[in-house]
Amino acid sequence: MSNIRELRPKPPETEKITINLGYVDLGQVDLMVQEGFYSNRTDFIRTAVRNQLERHADVVRQSTARKSLDLGLRSYSREDLEAVQRAGETLHINVLGLASISQDVTPELARATIASVSVLGALHASPAVKAALADRIR
Repeated sequence: MSNIRELRPKPPETEKITINLGYVDLGQVDLMVQEGFYSNRTDFIRTAVRNQLERHADVVRQSTARKSLDLGLRSYSREDLEAVQRAGETLHINVLGLASISQDVTPELARATIASVSVLGALHASPAVKAALADRIR
């Protein structure tokens, strides 16, 4: 028996998306995989996305700064939001990456402390919290 306990569940590091490709494009991807340039379709697509992001890195940096976006993973715990509430303040969540609102945050606490949510990437929160913030999510 292990004495190691996970205090917080680790959030997933990827988000699944679906794309539609034409048959010729898909065939070319499959050919690149078959020829050994990539291990699978996902490897090819991830590489293509990363190459495009690297190509436009200056624009991403400038836009991130201009829009005051937090880059990466940003978590909001119940304790964080209770501290905001005690201070009589509200949050404007602006994240490029993953914004995560803890599962123990109530819809009432979320509405009392979160003025707006803008996430380019993914927002992880309970369905009840997402519903409570629906009019504040851009």
